[in-house]
Order: sequence, then C-alpha cells, then structure tokens
Amino acid sequence: MSRVQLALNVADLDESVAFYSKLFGVEPHKRRAGYANFAVAVPPLKLVLIEKPEAAGTINHLGVEVQSTADVVAAVDRLGEQGLATREEMSTVCCYALQDKVWVDDPEGTAWEVYTITDDNPAPRGLTLAESPATCC
Repeated sequence: MSRVQLALNVADLDESVAFYSKLFGVEPHKRRAGYANFAVAVPPLKLVLIEKPEAAGTINHLGVEVQSTADVVAAVDRLGEQGLATREEMSTVCCYALQDKVWVDDPEGTAWEVYTITDDNPAPRGLTLAESPATCC
C-alpha cells in the first residue's frame, strides 16, 4: 500500500495532536519531542506534525510512502527519465526512522519525497530512542 504524506509545521504540538486525533479518530503512531506522526487508514495518509512556531501553518514537506527500497529506486529512475532533478538519501535517519528516499522539488519549491521506512525505531549508538535526533525534520 502506498499513501500520501503531509508534513505540517505547527505552533503547539499538543494542541495539534489533540485536534488531528479527533479529526481522524486515531492516536499518533509515533510521538517525540516536537514531533508526531499519524498512520491514518482512512483516508490512507501519513500525517506528520513538526513543532515550528515560527513557521506554523505552513507545509513542511509532502511525500509518498511506498512499500520497499525497490519502489524508491523505481521512483528515482522514473523521475530522472522525466528530467527532474532528484536528491537521493539511502539509509538515512529522518523523522525518528531509518529510511531510503528520493527528493524532488515542485516548481514552487515545495519538497516532495518518495520514501520507505526500513526501521521504524532506530536508536543511534549510545543514545536512547527519546534522545535520538529527528535529523531532517
């Protein structure tokens, strides 16, 4: 299953988590300091909330979550064949997960990623998961 990802900058993470929990009828899949994500079944959506009071109300980035690294590689090939400039990030820790991904920007500069999660709960050496950096978020 593929699903669209919407990553939003929010001013108050607790308030936003409460709102989106009610809106979609699910609790966050993952919650860390300044970060939460929801795996919504209906509609198929990965909703990511990033606490950034200075940028609240804006899109952080958009994405398409796919099933496998092979799907990411296929997206790299397809986007390249279409003449789009891509940025690959394989085996990168982002949003508290190990991911393989490719980035492309739309004409307005909005970042889109096609990604797969290869480890949903990685903890860097010597750190607990709560201390792990979100990195790209």
